[in-house]
Amino acid sequence: MARKLGTTDAVVIGLGSMIGAGIFASFAPAAAAAGAGLLIGLAIAAVVAYCNATASAQLAAQYPTSGGTYVYGRERLGEWPGFLAGWSFVIGKTASCAAMALTFAAYAAPGGWEKPVAVAAILVLAAVNYFGVTRTAGLTRIIVAVVLLVLALVVVVGLSAGNPAGNDLAEDLYADGPYGILQSAGLLFFAFAGYARIATMGEEVKDPQRTIPRAIITALFIVLVVYALIAVTVLVVIGPEKLATSAAPLVEVVTAANAGWAAPIVRIGAAAAALGALLALVAGVGRTSLAMARNRDLPVWLAGVHPKHKVPHHAEIALAVIVSILVLTVDLRGAIGFSSFGVLLYYFIANVSAFTQAKEQRRYPKALQILGATGCLVLVGTLPIASIVVGVIVLLVGVAYRLIRLRVQRDAR
Repeated sequence: MARKLGTTDAVVIGLGSMIGAGIFASFAPAAAAAGAGLLIGLAIAAVVAYCNATASAQLAAQYPTSGGTYVYGRERLGEWPGFLAGWSFVIGKTASCAAMALTFAAYAAPGGWEKPVAVAAILVLAAVNYFGVTRTAGLTRIIVAVVLLVLALVVVVGLSAGNPAGNDLAEDLYADGPYGILQSAGLLFFAFAGYARIATMGEEVKDPQRTIPRAIITALFIVLVVYALIAVTVLVVIGPEKLATSAAPLVEVVTAANAGWAAPIVRIGAAAAALGALLALVAGVGRTSLAMARNRDLPVWLAGVHPKHKVPHHAEIALAVIVSILVLTVDLRGAIGFSSFGVLLYYFIANVSAFTQAKEQRRYPKALQILGATGCLVLVGTLPIASIVVGVIVLLVGVAYRLIRLRVQRDAR
């Protein structure tokens, strides 16, 4: 595959992966779990994400190839841990693709047309990815710029209105207890999951040993600042109770601040953010599917790379078809907990893999990998029970699939 992405492109793809999912999808369920304590949950999620980011950066520098933790797990721990990481990522993020497409349609489509518009968005963005990774980066750059401008508008309008909801955030921080705060951290981790998306595109980055670690840390820091500003603004203006039940909290912020004129602008920003997240998800899932297919952990047909555009076009075509079917048949906007389960397992394996690296390959202390792995397990254990049950079932399906494939392969010899 062609190395065309520079540091700025990599940072932008990371931002596009995170901002859409985090701002417009995960704050409401986090508020339902912890109220104003989601601010503490956000800090916990950020610490775990930072540890995971250092692990991913360190591994990506040693293994600059497509596939991310699927490749790292195979190289450092063995085929089974690598497979579990890749399977968790592909299945969880396929559900996230559908959720982001539906989020876009909820803001952009007229009533009754949400699902057709969601499918159209999937097909258009799959086509963008199909015709080359530089087009992906270019469109993501535009989307991220629009979203950041809209978020800045929300913060300025919201904070200038004072405290219309009359909330005392300091008093409410611990109202839902430690478990609620940890559950909010697990749900908010979904919002940070895109910071290492560029690591799954390691074959397309210029000077990957230098570019990937720098891009991952930079994108994570920028998004953390944005998340903190938005979280404080929303909690102050509309309060944790209203946030917990809101389908469009940022629209409610500008409305509560007597700036209804800004509501259509915020809707445009939300739609753009969902598109940015969907665009980056398609790229990341396609590359991980490519890596797994190369090792026959997914059907070999998915390993095809377009001779001209140098992208995993078979994987992206298959993803577009599957996600379109999901959008038309199932409402997956509640997939955040399930996606968090898969992503936390993915990064648990990344931390353990990084822990085994030799001294000459290390960029960060091992203590960060210990903290990251422990944090992933703790947050998985505090997710909603339904998310854990579905996550375990999906893992077992993946294990059964690989066992059958290995059995067939042995019998064919």
